[in-house]
Amino acid sequence: MVRVGIVGAGAAAVAATATLDDAATETEITVLEKSRGLCGRAATRRRDGIVYDYGANYVKNDDERVVDLLTETLDTDGLVDITPPVWTFDSDGTVSEGDDRGGRKWTYRRGLTQIAKRLFARTDATVERETRVETVIRPDEGDGGSDAGDWYLADADGNRWGPFDVVLLNPPAPQTVDLLRSAEWDADVRDRLAEAIDAVPFRTIWTGVFHYPFELDRPYYALVNTDKEHDIGWIGREECKPGHVPDGESLLIVQANHEWSVDHYDEPHERNRERLAALAADLLGDERVYEPDWTDHQGWRHALPEDGVARDPLQLAEAEGLYCLGDWVAGDARLHAALRNGLEVGDRIVDRVH
Repeated sequence: MVRVGIVGAGAAAVAATATLDDAATETEITVLEKSRGLCGRAATRRRDGIVYDYGANYVKNDDERVVDLLTETLDTDGLVDITPPVWTFDSDGTVSEGDDRGGRKWTYRRGLTQIAKRLFARTDATVERETRVETVIRPDEGDGGSDAGDWYLADADGNRWGPFDVVLLNPPAPQTVDLLRSAEWDADVRDRLAEAIDAVPFRTIWTGVFHYPFELDRPYYALVNTDKEHDIGWIGREECKPGHVPDGESLLIVQANHEWSVDHYDEPHERNRERLAALAADLLGDERVYEPDWTDHQGWRHALPEDGVARDPLQLAEAEGLYCLGDWVAGDARLHAALRNGLEVGDRIVDRVH
């Protein structure tokens, strides 16, 4: 029996869980997730018969193993293509064709969180939501206690989870650094690992969601800012995703760029939504966009990693039974990269215990 503790239920953690559960080795897996949702930034909400992915927009078919996971391992019922292309715009708001980003863009009729829900449903893992881990604990083997060498996780309510043979950390890099620096783990590698992870740069994104009781007629699914000089970084039209928005309606996902998001992150949400709606109306050239009939929002303080992490500290920590995983470990802020990283981490743990 291999006892596995996982902090966070993001895409990489879900993929690792599925890999470990499928292995010939018997496993006991406990996943502790601080929020009510699953799949991290691949997040979905529902309102008034509408489904919308308000974090990650879709998963690409850029990785063969991830494609197999979604099309062979999992039931493909409800897996849909976003067929209209992605166009571009510059700092002046000039829209151009030419960035369809290649390949297929997938989501589910019920949203991207289906990836986590379907994968977890295939496993015997215990998933505890609304459980915020605050401390990682590894008693020193030199103390001679019965729990020496095992891993434990302590949550904000004072509960202690474990013992575990291995622990996986899936939060964004800055939150993983906090866990490591507060860890009750007396090892040189802890500080080396924390320092390496702390060097990973992240972009902040403040997202506005805007619904309209009419359909916007555009030849594209989304617009992406190529020079990163516009206050908006991305606008996606959820009505282009089959099953998400009823006919005759529109829902825009408007993601501000990093600088705008940092400057306005802690300002009143209503004011931020008004600002983003105005920016979207100007970019789309449609005054009706100024006045949505309902709105939503989400701030992602640690949204997108812009680089990966040094490998040596990761490998040293893995030798101790501590694994880090996520898109920031892969060094690519893409959902398929996070899933692939989770699959690879799961493989390494299976190899370790065999």
